[in-house]
Amino acid sequence: MSDLGVAVLQIGGIFTGLINVYIWVLIIAALLSFVNPDPYNPIVQFLRKITQPAYSYIRKFMRTDFNGLDLAPLVIIIGLQVVTVLVGYIVSVLARSL
Repeated sequence: MSDLGVAVLQIGGIFTGLINVYIWVLIIAALLSFVNPDPYNPIVQFLRKITQPAYSYIRKFMRTDFNGLDLAPLVIIIGLQVVTVLVGYIVSVLARSL
């Protein structure tokens, strides 16, 4: 494998790591929604600013509220897991060909 292939693998690893961090942010925000935290807390405000655009995008296309339980985080996490697998496969194939 050439140096360019290694660089492609490293960039793919960074991208996958960023997706994993966002998945954890979604999990934390979803768990915090069960305890109704202080909306003026800077951490809660940050989590809402990061997650609300993705939630609203998913809610535009499908109904995610079932019996008072919002399933938007679950839909997003499943989608991101699929993206992670696809990116990993594409990056590995691309790195081997270089």
